[in-house]
Amino acid sequence: MGKLVQVDSVTVSGTVSTIEVGGANWDSSFDTYMVTVNALQSNTDSVNVYFRILDSSNNPETSANYDWARKILKANTTFGNGFGTNQTLDYFVNNTIGTGTGEVANGILYLYNFNNASEYSFYTLEETEREASAGNLQGLMGGGVLTLTAQHKGVQFSLSSGSFIGGTVTIYGVA
Repeated sequence: MGKLVQVDSVTVSGTVSTIEVGGANWDSSFDTYMVTVNALQSNTDSVNVYFRILDSSNNPETSANYDWARKILKANTTFGNGFGTNQTLDYFVNNTIGTGTGEVANGILYLYNFNNASEYSFYTLEETEREASAGNLQGLMGGGVLTLTAQHKGVQFSLSSGSFIGGTVTIYGVA
């Protein structure tokens, strides 16, 4: 049976515009990685949470090479579908988070082929949030691919505006 080996972890203190895990602390000895996101919180109401993959120089990959699809899970209405092709980022949350009580995002990403410069890097995503506009519980399950053959070294989370004021993001190697 496998085990998780912590590679990097960031706990937000104060206000920060982005959160990166991996990067300079990347450990290339794993085939698969798991990123846990716990209680991401914003100082601005009704904001999207995005993520991008870090390139081999620890910079966020901003090219229009993200393709993704997901099932959107809603507690207050019917489920839906979402997708994007040739995007410059991916959405970590289905809707938005905000400043209200409990408006935080949580989730897990699995990262694959990040150390293989001859293959596309891809990921799966499971996420939950209490969305900002009406406080409903929502989530998503899906995955995506960065259609570039290159080595990658982690992920960066950002907001559509404002700053993060809480949360912990940790990346593990799956041994």
